[in-house]
Amino acid sequence: MNSDADGKLVSALVRGISILQCFNNKRQELSGKELMDLTGLPKPTLFRLTETLCELGLLRYSERLSKYVPGVALLNLASPVLARMTMRQFARAQMEELANYMGGQIQLNVGSGRELVLVELAKGIEDKLFAPEIGVGISLSRTATGRAYLLALPQAQRESYLADLAARDAERATQLRERLDDARRDLAEHGFCRSHGDLHREIQSIAVPLSKPQDGEYWVFAASVPSYNPKSGQMETDIGPRLITLVRSVEAVLGGTGV
Repeated sequence: MNSDADGKLVSALVRGISILQCFNNKRQELSGKELMDLTGLPKPTLFRLTETLCELGLLRYSERLSKYVPGVALLNLASPVLARMTMRQFARAQMEELANYMGGQIQLNVGSGRELVLVELAKGIEDKLFAPEIGVGISLSRTATGRAYLLALPQAQRESYLADLAARDAERATQLRERLDDARRDLAEHGFCRSHGDLHREIQSIAVPLSKPQDGEYWVFAASVPSYNPKSGQMETDIGPRLITLVRSVEAVLGGTGV
């Protein structure tokens, strides 16, 4: 968060949201102590904020776990976000068809700023891959999807992200720049980005971004199969061109509807 934005933000709201942002698919329940460590908030402030969030249904204290868990009211907030994403409906049938053909998964992801999340997933009938939950965050640096997204962003946003990453982990930032160079060449030569086993060595993935953002949001389609799947050897020659065709077809529909 930059200093210019800091002066425009409501600090209490920022602190409350920072508590909710501590939760993810790997951290589904957290104690008060863990929340203090993650947010850096003093105990009295954390107590007031968690009480407020619990009252609103956005957070819940589990007596069984003696920890806080996300509240069901968060689902009410997520529902209209997904409902307005008409691209999910436009793409669903073609995603399922390609997923079944390749025996893997087709993912639809959307990003804004430094957040990239999964919003639709099609699993092939013979797919054996673990199915991520809708709404899960996607790594920007360690996936083909993340690199395709970064390359779709305006250069200033991409460089800002890389600079912040370099300040935290110079080696990782250097590696990402190299991966982005590879991804840029892949996009120019093949029309898609490839995974390099950075996150899951046993999974082969490719990703194709939409040609331009939709209402300020950047969309990326991805195809994934396990390495033992015969189709894993055809990602560049067969699956890649099919995924590109899917993306261009969706773009044609979007252009025709004015979305």
